[in-house]
Amino acid sequence: MASTPIPKKILARQHEITANYRRLITAHVADVAAGRATEMLEIRDFASQLCIHPTHLSNTIKLATGQPACYFFEAEILAVAQGLLRDTTRSITDIAASLTYDPSNFTKFFKRFTGLTPRQYREQEWAARRVENSELLTS
Repeated sequence: MASTPIPKKILARQHEITANYRRLITAHVADVAAGRATEMLEIRDFASQLCIHPTHLSNTIKLATGQPACYFFEAEILAVAQGLLRDTTRSITDIAASLTYDPSNFTKFFKRFTGLTPRQYREQEWAARRVENSELLTS
């Protein structure tokens, strides 16, 4: 069964929406982590900023990338959380709050994607740094 090719104009628009969405989530998560925003936006909020329907945004992201729209949002939050956990001066509770999570939900979110609790991740990072530093000192 032959399929109808998708016009290049539609493909270009899908990639434009995807790129704009990813740019918006990156900027928003950075704003939340820095304290410039106090609430996490939802997919519908990003769709509103892009002047499209939330369902259209979700369907377009899925078609263009093969991943649901929430995948990129959660991945960005996780990347920022991992960076913040490497900072030894902030407590996990403070990091959770800065990302608009209560500590329990932050731990569940983090563990679902990494297989480690935030504390385990931080301890693993510290251990890796100690090994790296000891190797530098003995070289």
